[in-house]
Amino acid sequence: MKYLYLTLSSILVGYLILLIFIYFYQRNLLYHPTENNYQDDKIQFEYDEIFIKVDEKIKLKSWLIKKDFKKYKTLIIFHGNAGHLSNRIYKLNELFKLNINVLLISWRGFSGNEGSPTEENLYSDAEAAINWLNEQKISNNKIILYGESLGSGVAVEMGKRKNFNSIILESPFTSIENSAKIYYPYLPVKVLLKDRYDSISKIKKINSPIFIMHGKKDDVIPFSMGKEMFEKANNPKYSYFTSDDDHMMEFNPQLLNALKNFIEEY
Repeated sequence: MKYLYLTLSSILVGYLILLIFIYFYQRNLLYHPTENNYQDDKIQFEYDEIFIKVDEKIKLKSWLIKKDFKKYKTLIIFHGNAGHLSNRIYKLNELFKLNINVLLISWRGFSGNEGSPTEENLYSDAEAAINWLNEQKISNNKIILYGESLGSGVAVEMGKRKNFNSIILESPFTSIENSAKIYYPYLPVKVLLKDRYDSISKIKKINSPIFIMHGKKDDVIPFSMGKEMFEKANNPKYSYFTSDDDHMMEFNPQLLNALKNFIEEY
């Protein structure tokens, strides 16, 4: 009996230590600025590297593909939780073929930027980027928000706050809580979480046209989450669901044509 008591006590202590570790280390599990994928792509577009000021300390390294601010809409990309700007070259190579301007920002703590990423900090970064576009005389009705993976949570929050020309979500999740429950079913994630990105509770508050794309082979964010986001979204809404894509969509002619049609419609 004494041995059983000691064993249970050891398990409980170990579990409490794990909870404490997860609570304080969780943002390192969520944000991965040094993880680099898609490194072999060659740049096939012209761009300017700019720095968007958030405050006196934070300036966001960004890439701007400027064709014509007055003639074309501007797509602003909120990237996912890993890597730096060059990891999106494959995507920009294809978006460059469309009649749009593109602004790709990097979050604080990413791509050499000062600061640390948190939910509220990423919202502030996104607001600063939108404000910068407004300062270039680009109104919100000519701005398209593009949220990639974690960035979808930022795009949804921005779309909830204000109306934009439209919103594109790539491999979106319903909430970090729902995602964390898949990876950590043994943890009380609802209590532990600092950054929630509760997109599913916000999607109904968005009145801008929405385009959601998700692959059924996604092993990072379940396809069911993208489907649920689409079902809960207001009209007008459009989907691009595929059987072969995994977490990051393949920017093939079919996807590019779907994006082109959506962008031109609004």
